[in-house]
Amino acid sequence: MLRVVELFAGIGAQAAALDHIGAEWKSVGIVEIDPYCVTAYNAIHGTDYKPSDITKVERLPECDLLTYSFPCTDISNAGKQKGFAEGSGTRSSLLWEVRRLLRAYTKNGGGSPPKYLLMENVKALVQKKFKPHFDEWLKQLEELGYTTYWQVLNATGYGMPQNRERVIAVSILNDTEGFAFPKPIPLELKLKDLLEPVVDRKYYIKADAIQSRLESNFCHRNHSIVHAGGGTICRTLTAREFKEPTCVALFVSEDAEAETKSTDGTSSCRR
Repeated sequence: MLRVVELFAGIGAQAAALDHIGAEWKSVGIVEIDPYCVTAYNAIHGTDYKPSDITKVERLPECDLLTYSFPCTDISNAGKQKGFAEGSGTRSSLLWEVRRLLRAYTKNGGGSPPKYLLMENVKALVQKKFKPHFDEWLKQLEELGYTTYWQVLNATGYGMPQNRERVIAVSILNDTEGFAFPKPIPLELKLKDLLEPVVDRKYYIKADAIQSRLESNFCHRNHSIVHAGGGTICRTLTAREFKEPTCVALFVSEDAEAETKSTDGTSSCRR
């Protein structure tokens, strides 16, 4: 039975992934400061965890797998890109708290460190601006005895019709066997396969709002309309969707009417 601790746990997406692949595992701890995320985590996974601040956690339970997909807020191209340098005080720099907690395992009888570490973050993590800090992080892991394998993977290569590139890093303590990332698989799902066939008209967006997006000079607005037919892949979904959701054109008729709906299936629009 794999013992798992999730740092920056969110609603437990990585725990859900373990369920999805049929892994035998149990949660022995999470760290998540957002009370709403923790409420959702408990509802989804049948646990009773409380919100916790990683900067105030002194020690973690012994585990076999530690996940630490730290905030991308200051790395993502959608943010201000303040970075994650140690001591910078950004949300993304909370990564360095993970090093502190890993070191705590071997201090004063703290127990054995986890055999495996797993991290996911935005592709910008390894762009020129931030790559030196990422390299420093890998060096710190190496000093702790971990060999890290990382790669940029796209969700389209693993069954999802969403263009979502992410850095995945797998670290193994005292590694002797190596690691290889799974090879991409053919994409069989289309965006329209994931959308609700009927959406209440109260969610429709007015024609002038659609036209405004089409004529906008801002890429994030005019690119927010994508076509679901013909195997189209959705653009990367972001946390901004609740403010200005992506519209998906389901069809375009001869009179240029198009019926669309948001990629999360909660709203729709027509132009």
